Amino acid sequence: MNAPFSAADLIGAIEAARAFAHAAGRVIAARLAPGGRLSPEVADREQRALHGLAWIATTAEAVAQAAQWGADRSLSTLDSDVLAIGLGEYLHQLTSGVPMSQSEIVRPDEVGLADEAAVCRAHPAVARLLTDGNTAARRAAVAEALTDGQLLDTATGDETLDMVRAEYARFTAERITPHAQKWHLADDLLPDDVLAEMAAIGTFGLCISPEYGGLGLGKVAMCIVTEELSRGWIAAGSIGTRAEIAGELIGLAGTDAQKSLWLPVIASGEVLPAAVFTEPDTGSDLASLRTRALRQTDGSWEILGNKTWITHAARSDLMTVLARSDAGKPGHEGLSMFLLEKTRGNGDTPFPDAWLDGTEIQVLGYRGMREYELSLNGAPVASDGLLGGQEGQGFRQLMQTFEGARIQTAARALGVALRAQELALTYATARKQFGRPLVNFPRVADKIAMMVAEILMARELTYFAARQKDHGQRCDIEAGMAKLLAARVAWSNADSALQIHGGNGYALEFEISRVLCDARILNIFEGAAEIQAHVIGRGLVSRAGGGNA
Repeated sequence: MNAPFSAADLIGAIEAARAFAHAAGRVIAARLAPGGRLSPEVADREQRALHGLAWIATTAEAVAQAAQWGADRSLSTLDSDVLAIGLGEYLHQLTSGVPMSQSEIVRPDEVGLADEAAVCRAHPAVARLLTDGNTAARRAAVAEALTDGQLLDTATGDETLDMVRAEYARFTAERITPHAQKWHLADDLLPDDVLAEMAAIGTFGLCISPEYGGLGLGKVAMCIVTEELSRGWIAAGSIGTRAEIAGELIGLAGTDAQKSLWLPVIASGEVLPAAVFTEPDTGSDLASLRTRALRQTDGSWEILGNKTWITHAARSDLMTVLARSDAGKPGHEGLSMFLLEKTRGNGDTPFPDAWLDGTEIQVLGYRGMREYELSLNGAPVASDGLLGGQEGQGFRQLMQTFEGARIQTAARALGVALRAQELALTYATARKQFGRPLVNFPRVADKIAMMVAEILMARELTYFAARQKDHGQRCDIEAGMAKLLAARVAWSNADSALQIHGGNGYALEFEISRVLCDARILNIFEGAAEIQAHVIGRGLVSRAGGGNA
């Protein structure tokens, strides 16, 4: 019998995991920033230790949030077993070696944490979870319960949020999931009628204030909606990212006139925005951005330059464009954000405006919106199109949206991870080998059980970051952690699910082939995993050392 863990055990695991993460912060900060300041040169040279700290802290906080989830509710047997598997596995990783990628594992002894890891492992609650948490018996019990149709509890305790999940789960099951593979294989855009239905149920105004026609529900609701839509197809979950970024940019930094003009039509879905930030050869290095914005004699602007990896560019009506308005100011200081109105394109004429050319970038997955390289040749911005009416604030304005965007990306990853798990279970239950269903083989059952456990760990970390944001608290590190872990889980789940499918998983007719391709992008956009770990690590060193990172 798999005995449940008590609330005291769970609270003990929280305390031990966080104590280890805090110790890691102190030790690594003392090594990398002995004077309280981490230099860029040291951060680059000591990437493995710095990124290792990010992954250690991420794993510890996932343990803490999942354990708190368990301590706050009455758990079914399935809930209890899934939680025990997740906590047991992540505590093993935390104190033995955390995977930063398939081939990079940061171990306590290499970053000076051998003694601290031993202390953590010796904590009674941790010791029990290490021994009795992620066991073969629990994994078998979870696989059996899932095969019988049982589901992990996803109730939030908030009636409105749970109704939102039910509504979007129904919509996705009816309008997205049955068609996603066909759309993907045909490289079709997400259909206009589906977009209209998404708009009608409030998808694009979730976080926009009711004053401007939105629902004002906050980031936890945004996570739930994104997770459920991405469960059907990542394109459905991602289309809202454009409204999320534009809505937050304008809502936080826009003038009253800009808010009144743009927020209602973004919330209604009448206007579809596109985020136009990245340039060729710059990637995450926005300080090197070269696109120019030139002020005209009448106070308007013209934008000239090239942008790349611009999602949903052709069908958008409004572009939020980051450009250099002051060539005399290097780095971030000369950057401004512009609201560029454009003509919506179609299949025959994707870019009807004479000042805008675009070339589609062919991609493995993440279809349904399409990616473009753009050339802006004197793109006209009205005099009131400078965001907030302030020059030189573009980078700061964009930074204000990063928390929400990364939380939203983590939620997309949760949906992809969940779909991979569902496909794995369905296939393993139906497919027979050597006279019995695949799910009856221990290593298949183990994979499925771990998929569910890791979804729980990543989901609770993501919802934690969203709650922090909703409470008005700074959560840049927490949002980065959520994105970092959820993206890894999405890829791991998709990879394991394809493995369970065997050769059929490699065939385009099977949905898991698409899910695998979709999962791969999550470790790259909104900050590649390495960039994300770097940012998190620098923030943690700053916290631990009390200095500037």
